[in-house]
Amino acid sequence: MKDIISKAFENRELLDDNDVKKSIYNVIDQLDKGIIRVAEPQGEEWVVNEWAKKAILLYFLIQKVEKIEIGPFVFNDKIPLKRDYDINNIRVVPHGIARYGSYIAPGVVMMPSYVNIGAYIDTGTMIDTWATVGSCAQIGKNVHISGGVGIGGVLEPIQANPVIIEDDCFIGSRSIIVEGVRICRESVIGAGTIITASTHIIDVTKSNPIEYKGFIPPRSIVISGTYSKNFLAGTFNIPCALIIGERNKSTDFKTQLNDILRNNI
Repeated sequence: MKDIISKAFENRELLDDNDVKKSIYNVIDQLDKGIIRVAEPQGEEWVVNEWAKKAILLYFLIQKVEKIEIGPFVFNDKIPLKRDYDINNIRVVPHGIARYGSYIAPGVVMMPSYVNIGAYIDTGTMIDTWATVGSCAQIGKNVHISGGVGIGGVLEPIQANPVIIEDDCFIGSRSIIVEGVRICRESVIGAGTIITASTHIIDVTKSNPIEYKGFIPPRSIVISGTYSKNFLAGTFNIPCALIIGERNKSTDFKTQLNDILRNNI
């Protein structure tokens, strides 16, 4: 499928071939079932399967816009919604919406939220109210995505990496994580923190600051902050993210997940 998808992406005339269309549909179905992923861990690193992203884009090309009616609600789109939540032991609160082609593991709870195509959400995770999980974002096990959080999507540019939130992370309310940022395991992101690929991430826990970009080390506690930068017009404070400590028992207690809320039986 990888070879077929790659050739069709370079030569769109191949989309008239039924075998090519069948391969595209097959990729989206396997993304929906979690058999393949847009990005996957290999040891301590993550590998992006760019061809899977290409398949999603080609899926948009071969799909036709259709009216979707759900009770009194009417939509007009190319991508159907996910189904079979009950069979897969996924709890979805109205108006939780996930597009077909996103994978949601058994044991996930979706409050009124939105999950886009290509995303992967692992077991035990909660997507809280009005949170959005963008296209191809990778969310690990036992993650709490708090209310109003924005996890960015990435279907263009094609070479860009998806946002990755690893296992056991806690993302505070109204935070924004975009542009391929990787939040490593067990990290805690404070409410309202914005992290992009260009955000200065400064570890202030040592005698000298250590700076990262696009990467939060494991078990970090992160809050929003500012740093001073000189411009022709003067010195101004620029937003940044501050690593102010490492997760400990007190942090674990404050961010512990409630198994009662994850009982989907």
